[in-house]
Amino acid sequence: MNPKQNLLDLDAAAMAAFCADMGEKPFRARQLLRWIHVNGEKSFEAMSDLAKTFRAKLVESAQIIEPVAIKDSTASDGTRKWLIDVGQGNAVETVYIPEDDRGTLCVSSQAGCAVNCKFCSTGAQGFSRNLSQGEIIGQLWMAEFLLRQNPTNLSRGDRVITNVVMMGMGEPLLNYEPVVGAMRLMLDDNAYGLSRRRVTLSTSGVVPMIERLGRDLPVALAVSLHATNDTLRDELVPLNRKYPIKQLLAACNDYLQFAPRDFITFEYCMLDGVNDLDTHAHELVKIARIVPCKINLIPFNPFPGSGLARSKRERIQTFAKIVQDAGIITTVRKTRGDDIDAACGQLAGEVQDRTRVQERRAQALVNAKQGATAERSDPRFGTIVSGA
Repeated sequence: MNPKQNLLDLDAAAMAAFCADMGEKPFRARQLLRWIHVNGEKSFEAMSDLAKTFRAKLVESAQIIEPVAIKDSTASDGTRKWLIDVGQGNAVETVYIPEDDRGTLCVSSQAGCAVNCKFCSTGAQGFSRNLSQGEIIGQLWMAEFLLRQNPTNLSRGDRVITNVVMMGMGEPLLNYEPVVGAMRLMLDDNAYGLSRRRVTLSTSGVVPMIERLGRDLPVALAVSLHATNDTLRDELVPLNRKYPIKQLLAACNDYLQFAPRDFITFEYCMLDGVNDLDTHAHELVKIARIVPCKINLIPFNPFPGSGLARSKRERIQTFAKIVQDAGIITTVRKTRGDDIDAACGQLAGEVQDRTRVQERRAQALVNAKQGATAERSDPRFGTIVSGA
């Protein structure tokens, strides 16, 4: 027996093909999209303008697999976070950030992340698998219709969620097809109807996929920069060893030919004593001269075992002023939802790590300690230091 098709896995073109296979005309696909993504309906019997024979076919061959939220938390500032079960011991996190003029949803694309940026809690958990298109768009589907249950959330119009950022768990461009399929639904007028300027994809710098996205589905682009030279970025963002800064900046300039905005957003996590010196600020200005951009400074959100600390407030302000005085638009991101670990870099979920990141980190610490002990006891290095 063939498994039923999850309709959340289908964008407009795939839905039309699915309907055609059942002998239905193209307008039926548009009706289905609107029932599912505009109305939030999951019962085929309730889709009243579909022919009874078509509804019967759908009951037999299709389903809508809705996300299962294991935990639903709300922060003191109104930020709301869901922990969503994606099976086999994995769970991802989705965050809604309410503001006066918008409602932003931060969506995950992978269970874990293989990029392993040093300052990111998700990367510290390792990587299990990519999410399907249905699991990605399902986060928006679930959040939108849950939030609509509170009438005060509709003060901005018919939709609660006005902006989507692909900034949750995972590197979106390493799960390209499902992410692009989900974003097509976000932009589709028969689904969520968001403009390209209101959907932002954040990447750590997968250069070939940046170039491909520019030609396939250019949305607003944010790049996790976090360092101004290759030596430091190699340490903070290991992907830089494959795609160094020069290649990344070239890809960004290429992307701007297609992008809905005339700038790239560079995200820069402020790490105390690591990347927050005046020299780094001046180097960042030089980068901003190469690529039209806006700089978003992000105070680091600590997590256990990171070994990093947030830059002091005064240091962030001084750093920002150097960049601003050079004529570069610079903002300092307001920390939201940190009391429920929903702030930038804090999303962790639950990951059955196939990459053994934590095991390898622990072994690296053991090796480092053994190396230090051997060095202290080697007569070539002079007097042994006790008590270490």
